[in-house]
Amino acid sequence: MVDAFVSFAVQKLGDFLIQEASLRSSLRQDVRWLRNELFFMQSFLKDAEQKQVVDQRVQQWVFEINSVANDAVAILETYSLGASKGNDARFASRLKATCICRKETKFYNVSKEIQSLKHRIMDISRKRETYGIRDINNAGERPSNPPNNQSDMVRTLRRTTSYVDDDQDNIFVGYQDVVETLLAELLKPEPRRSVISIYGMGGLGKTTLARNLYISPNIVNRFHTRAWICVSQEYNTMDLLRNIIKSIKGCTKETLDLLEKMMERDLEIYLRDLLKEPKYLVVVDDLWHREAWESLKRAFPDSKNGSRVVITTRKEDFLSQEESWDLFCRKLLDVKAMVSAMERLAKDMVDRCGGLPLAIVVLSGLLSHKRGLEEWQKVMDRLWQNIKDDSIEVSYILSLSYNDLSTTLKQCFLYLGMFPEDHVVHADHILRLWMAEGFIPRGEERMEDVAEGFLNELIRRSLVQVAGTVWEKVTGCRVHDLLRDLAIQKALEVNFFDIYDPRNHFISSLCIRHTIHDQGEKYLSLDLSNLKLRSIIFFNPYFNSMSLINFSSVFQHLYVLYLDIRGGTIPDAIGSLCHLKFLSIRGIHYLPSSIGKLKNLQTLHVNNYGFSCQLPHEIADLINLTHLAAPYSKPLKHIRKLTSLQVLHGVCCDQWKDVDPADLVNLRELSMHDITKTYSLNNITSLKNLSTLRLLCYADESFPALEFLNSCQKLQKLRLDGRIEKLPLFPNSITMMDLWDSELMEDPMPILGMLPNLRNLYLVAAYEGKEIICSDNSFSQLEFLRLDSLEKLERWHLSTSAMPLIKGLGIHSCPKLNKIPQRMKEMKMLKRSYMW
Repeated sequence: MVDAFVSFAVQKLGDFLIQEASLRSSLRQDVRWLRNELFFMQSFLKDAEQKQVVDQRVQQWVFEINSVANDAVAILETYSLGASKGNDARFASRLKATCICRKETKFYNVSKEIQSLKHRIMDISRKRETYGIRDINNAGERPSNPPNNQSDMVRTLRRTTSYVDDDQDNIFVGYQDVVETLLAELLKPEPRRSVISIYGMGGLGKTTLARNLYISPNIVNRFHTRAWICVSQEYNTMDLLRNIIKSIKGCTKETLDLLEKMMERDLEIYLRDLLKEPKYLVVVDDLWHREAWESLKRAFPDSKNGSRVVITTRKEDFLSQEESWDLFCRKLLDVKAMVSAMERLAKDMVDRCGGLPLAIVVLSGLLSHKRGLEEWQKVMDRLWQNIKDDSIEVSYILSLSYNDLSTTLKQCFLYLGMFPEDHVVHADHILRLWMAEGFIPRGEERMEDVAEGFLNELIRRSLVQVAGTVWEKVTGCRVHDLLRDLAIQKALEVNFFDIYDPRNHFISSLCIRHTIHDQGEKYLSLDLSNLKLRSIIFFNPYFNSMSLINFSSVFQHLYVLYLDIRGGTIPDAIGSLCHLKFLSIRGIHYLPSSIGKLKNLQTLHVNNYGFSCQLPHEIADLINLTHLAAPYSKPLKHIRKLTSLQVLHGVCCDQWKDVDPADLVNLRELSMHDITKTYSLNNITSLKNLSTLRLLCYADESFPALEFLNSCQKLQKLRLDGRIEKLPLFPNSITMMDLWDSELMEDPMPILGMLPNLRNLYLVAAYEGKEIICSDNSFSQLEFLRLDSLEKLERWHLSTSAMPLIKGLGIHSCPKLNKIPQRMKEMKMLKRSYMW
């Protein structure tokens, strides 16, 4: 794992030598020596990381290398920061860098700093020989079969990976009787409020079972007021009450302001009043202590209307042997490659998992990446060394799977541990966070594609769960709580990140990434002056004291700033974060003009609870910005200067009408809202590389003419949300299409059926007619079809040669469609999907 830090430092040292061509020769030699020594140290790290488990001295040795690597990067960044501010030729000759080891900013000779690092590295080299750490780059076992080059790697990781209602969540295989029993219990005509408990040890699938019940159409239709909270071992009753209220009322500014003023008793009374009238369902997930339930249950009234509370808690229960084997095989990537001898080994290992679903799916993911009988035997031998009471501890299986990851995948997995328990992470966010952190290697492939491949790999290994999909891609993901515990444990071992502990007012000063889930004001009262933090992630909805954040000194090395907070004003000092690459802000209404100084910023994401925000004109100075997602309120002048932009979300049609997009040569994805019939969208055809387009009409408005779409020859994914008076012709490149609230009067199937590459079609309130006809040879590539809220539809005619490749069908809220084509009756039924 430390190899990643060292690799990053080697890259930065090399870049520094190229960029600072005017360095005097002695300093250049010192920097080159430091780079070469760290590069040499990399070859010993694998052996060291294996030995540190049993030898504290080796663990300290690994830590010292990690520390040197981070200090080297910080020194170079401080020098670069000073040089960029200098604007003085004499500055370079003085060769000074800002000292990051004191609160007061002072200048020291860079050469002295490098000399100090040289002495530390020489001491590290002596210890390496003493501890017997050897170069094992060409010996021993490597993580599973890495591809020869990056292009091969990306193709391997992306291989035919598509997600349409992926069954990652369905790990409660074998619990069909349980599901039916629980549904019956929830829906029975008993008027009294009842509490239903789902017991099971960690990893059994209790949360997954409860979640599938929670989103079941039968439940959604019967319980119009629903709420979900995760309790876990450490809980705060006031936060739990607030979270239930927010789940019901939403996260509007008015609600958040109100909740912030309430004490525990006020929150309890307020929630009880909210739940008095409606028939409600509340899921209390991962309850460890009875005291937590006692502090909550008073807020759940019994109004004799059939309300229910579901609790998941821990107690041992297991899958049967047959169910365990079925689950293992369903998660195995290539069951056909499992010869009889491998099957015997696998069955033995699965039996020792003790019926625990999480252990089984992770084991299956691990073996999926081991080729042949010999590799499977090695896994079995390791497992057999850790058998206890005739079964394998789930923690060991999880660790074994983690250790099998490449260094880069380990970083990506650990990063997910920074988010709160049971938190659904937007997939696009995690990919761009990995990119900002430098985890994703540069090469021939787009970094976004490489990052997506890494996420898919973690999913295939069952280390990450899919939480949402759209257009066959993962849109949301989460990590099981036991795997999150593993990520936190491993992260602390290598100082990858730490989570602020408000009870003990502590966070590790050795970690370069801090995440704060509560009481941000207390965290900022810590002495952070000597830290070289790379990332700060705030999940603190009641934090609004932005003035406490010392951007200009403490956080000057940040690459990532993630603020999921309540509100406030971003200070001008944010412009001093010259290394910042990723900025995500939630609950902020205004950004200062100084943000235009963040020349390295790649991602700017603003989520304002549905409200618009004010972006300064200086946004157009962000020459490296590739991803802009912000519902801004005023026209963004000179947006065409953002020539690196690849993704643009949140633009209003009124702001777009005067834009000449011809210079946005890299724009691949565009989302536009508040479209009215009076506007022309024809200039979108200037976006020659556009592949994804989402257009949303204002209120009950209609789209203007859409004929321009046929000229977007690289367009693959299209969503149109609003009334369409006449369906246009579409480019043959379209593979995914969503039509929402189109209110078409003519059957759209003749036009859509001609698209030769269309694989996924979603029609929601898109057609007002009674009949759809899919003629011969139409929809030749269609795999997934959803028909939703077509309230007048009565008949569906499907020719025998139409839709030959169909795999899945979803029909929802089509009350008059009493009969579907015979061929469709055996299709996999798709769930509703609203994320986009």
